[in-house]
Amino acid sequence: MTRDRVWHWPELICELSRRANALGDLFDPAHPRHVGLLMDNTAEMALSIMSAGLGTQVAVGLNTTRRGAGLAADIMKADCQVVLVSPRYEALLDDLDLPGVRVLGSDSEEWRALLSKASEQVPTAEVDQDALFMLVFTSGTSGDPKAVRLTHAKITGPGLKLNQRFGLTRDDVRYISMPLFHSNALMAGWGMAVVCGAPIALAPRFSASRFLADIRYFEATYTSYVGKPLAYVLATPERPDDDKNPLKIVFGNEASDRDIAEFSRRFNCRVVDGFGSSENAVVISRIEGTPPGALGMPAPDVAVFNPDTNEECPRAIISNGQVTNLDECVGELVNFKGSGEFAGYYNDPEATAVRMRDGMYWSGDLAYRDEEGWAYFAGRSSDWLRVDGENLAAAPIERILSRHPSVKEAAVYALPDPVVGDQLVVSMTLRDVLTPQEWGAFLAQQPDLSTKSWPTQVFILEELPRTATNKIRKRDLQAMGTPQEGVRWVRPARGTTYAAV
Repeated sequence: MTRDRVWHWPELICELSRRANALGDLFDPAHPRHVGLLMDNTAEMALSIMSAGLGTQVAVGLNTTRRGAGLAADIMKADCQVVLVSPRYEALLDDLDLPGVRVLGSDSEEWRALLSKASEQVPTAEVDQDALFMLVFTSGTSGDPKAVRLTHAKITGPGLKLNQRFGLTRDDVRYISMPLFHSNALMAGWGMAVVCGAPIALAPRFSASRFLADIRYFEATYTSYVGKPLAYVLATPERPDDDKNPLKIVFGNEASDRDIAEFSRRFNCRVVDGFGSSENAVVISRIEGTPPGALGMPAPDVAVFNPDTNEECPRAIISNGQVTNLDECVGELVNFKGSGEFAGYYNDPEATAVRMRDGMYWSGDLAYRDEEGWAYFAGRSSDWLRVDGENLAAAPIERILSRHPSVKEAAVYALPDPVVGDQLVVSMTLRDVLTPQEWGAFLAQQPDLSTKSWPTQVFILEELPRTATNKIRKRDLQAMGTPQEGVRWVRPARGTTYAAV
């Protein structure tokens, strides 16, 4: 359902059958039956995903923030024969070289005519649970996006498990505002509703200002997130009745401890933050007792391995809050029993081979574990910094810098040092005014921040570059070097004070 219309089951089956049959007539049987979808979370987007599955076709979620040659490459790599595009994004396809691809406007007379002539007979082909259902692209935070293969089982399996975990039934309304071209909305929202016949409430796009009004309007009891949406909602003015709402469970990943606690208090709900990716091969759960700053407890088949030795890393040695053996304890998160639910990347055997090595799934995410087994994120494999001859991981430093109440978000990354190695720099957005003097004093008060982890340069920006799923694009920050806009503070070598430049 949307704010404009509600589809009930009998009507929905007719709509899906008509779309599946209309698309089926357009495909060349000699090529993959793939349909690209370039839309927001409209009713047409949701109907197209479901109709493709019903008609043994494969929906391809196209990232609405992609442009030009990158978007064309995604369409061609996914073997799309047809692309359905909403009016909002039609101009993105103008002048793109898309040989053999038929582009249809989702609101065009041509598409409506095809639908009007299509049969409402339900497709009867049987589908194996391991058959390909959809392709979704990775966020592209560390390289070109890759098309993740989602099988039917990869949608229904997590849906059933999450419903059971949270005690949700077909009476619970799932509110989806994360983009349907991404795995979070599909596996932690849409799939949960489909497997039990529960209502789905769609928002065209995530909106912090509209969030609570939508929850109340749809009487939603569950929603999901990825990235920073909780922080964005918390940035809206608080009202005395914010806790008067039907929301019970909010599930996602990458929220800070502070935002989890504040969101739970303000909206009187339970926030469950975990760790995962589009590939869904490495699972870490934030369970009761998870220490501040930790991702949670890894599943039994997940461990931290040294990629050079293929052996599990030793546990972190922590003294006065600082990890003293980062070189030894930080490694790559792996599923050492196999691929988990990862079914490979479509049309990309090289990228699949990078993930699957020696019978294990290598995530590309760095982490370490303490003596009790709790896992802590250390960044992507590209997030290592070499400062004054010492290896540093970005994520633990980001967690410390984000403790300051004026810091909204912080991204730590490397810029080339003019002498040797890396300069550790941070780009931040602020909640409130912060001076260089206050910043230096704050860093000096952090007992678990080594002097080498102090940023050499600090960039205060209005916003940080992001993917469509709210992940910070550090490679854009690195390519930018010194930003042309915003505020810049610098610290002299081995100094402990900052000055504006």
